Amino acid sequence: MPRVKRALISVYDKTYVDDFARGLMELGVEILSTGGTAEILQRSGIPVIEISAYTGFPEMLGGRVKSLNPKIFAGILAIRGSKIHEDELRRHNISFIDLVAVNLYPFTDAASDPTATLDDILEMIDIGGPSLLRAAAKNFKGVVVIVDPTDYQLVLHELQNKGFVSEKTSFALAAKAFNHTAWYDTHISQFFNSKIQQKEMPRVITLTLSQKASLRYGENPHQKAAIYELPMPPGVFIARAEQLHGKELSYNNYLDADAALNIVKDFQKTAVAIVKHTNPCGVAISTKGVTDAYKKALETDPQSAFGGIVAFNKKVTEEVATLMSEHFFEVVIAPDYDEGALEILKKKKNLRILKIPFEGLKYAPYDHRSVEGGLLVQERDTHLLKSSDIKVVTKRQPTKKELSALKFAWTVVKHVKSNAIVITDSTSTIGIGAGQMSRVDSVKIAISKSLRSTEGAVAASDAFFPFRDSIDVLAEAGIRAVIQPGGSVRDKEVIRAADEHNMAMVFTGIRHFKH
Repeated sequence: MPRVKRALISVYDKTYVDDFARGLMELGVEILSTGGTAEILQRSGIPVIEISAYTGFPEMLGGRVKSLNPKIFAGILAIRGSKIHEDELRRHNISFIDLVAVNLYPFTDAASDPTATLDDILEMIDIGGPSLLRAAAKNFKGVVVIVDPTDYQLVLHELQNKGFVSEKTSFALAAKAFNHTAWYDTHISQFFNSKIQQKEMPRVITLTLSQKASLRYGENPHQKAAIYELPMPPGVFIARAEQLHGKELSYNNYLDADAALNIVKDFQKTAVAIVKHTNPCGVAISTKGVTDAYKKALETDPQSAFGGIVAFNKKVTEEVATLMSEHFFEVVIAPDYDEGALEILKKKKNLRILKIPFEGLKYAPYDHRSVEGGLLVQERDTHLLKSSDIKVVTKRQPTKKELSALKFAWTVVKHVKSNAIVITDSTSTIGIGAGQMSRVDSVKIAISKSLRSTEGAVAASDAFFPFRDSIDVLAEAGIRAVIQPGGSVRDKEVIRAADEHNMAMVFTGIRHFKH
């Protein structure tokens, strides 16, 4: 690596920049700079040559064109030791630029600002900055590139102690620069794509994820894990949750917390969901407040709730926090907490308390699932039942109370692993059968898990009943109404069974498989 004789510094984030430039100055490095960065350095007593003076070409278009000049890019891209390149530089009176320190306009801040206009956002798309970073990173064997202010000290240390920056360090910094420009461009791509109505699945998906946190471990203690955040506007997403208390979250904690949060997002009324291993073991809604909803959710299956995740879609009160403190939970999630509620919950040293305001996007547009060597992508299942979806197929019509219960059961069942059966009244779950290979087995489990009487309750099935056996078992347990998608070749047989038991049955025409 050659010695650094000339550096170009042009940064939006001015953190540590004057200290870094002073260190370069003390090593005899000539500094080129632009507008705001040059002003700061000059005020700090650091000699600077403005790029416009160096190139002989003024900044133009209100700062849109500053560094885009052959004298700059040739000085960065010329291969050191190449006679042809060096002769060309001499012929055009161009000098080498040996170090490039650049960071970019904060596009993501502008894109996520609800008050920003489209023109405001477009002005935050950096053009010269990424070009400088890519040029310097491409020529890392002769040029040091710095995109992160925390790397200033590393570079100064090597210059002060060795007189040059090692190729190993320069390569690592180049990789960091390419990662950053890819991340930056992907955010811009995501923003533009979000403004287009996609009629079909996109042909190309550009994803770049920033690590939010390393996790205690993966699904098992011998597996390393981390959580990464997708570039998207702020919204009600578990990756955006703020941890207020408790030990580090694990991989499984995040999966379960995501499942619990997605359930309560589907309700306008006060809702509470208790989840274990991504399946709900209790869900309830209430017009009386969070305490009532929590009690009813817990009553479904208090044994399975042990060590579970509790999600609220309304603020946690001191009263409900007191009740929760009587049980062992891993995580609690809510839009907010009363001060007294936090004091109570924080007495449990290891309880993870997550806060996620119910603002911004409610659902991400796509659901991503990894498979080895690839990614499965689908539209997110955000379907909520409308009255027009309901088709009564039995002789008996559901009562008004049964219809209310069926709508509640249908909202819950889409969050249960297939094959899924949910037994409920109009405000809370009674029994849940999840993830069985045979639908009738899910029915039997839902009934066996019911701690309250199922007489007069309703049931939801995430997919059609392939045989009448499930209806016979439900009827024997006192279930009075059933909601399901329909679509089986044996629909007539299943409907006939419901009629024989004087049950009401409605079809939705919508399947809610969750694998």
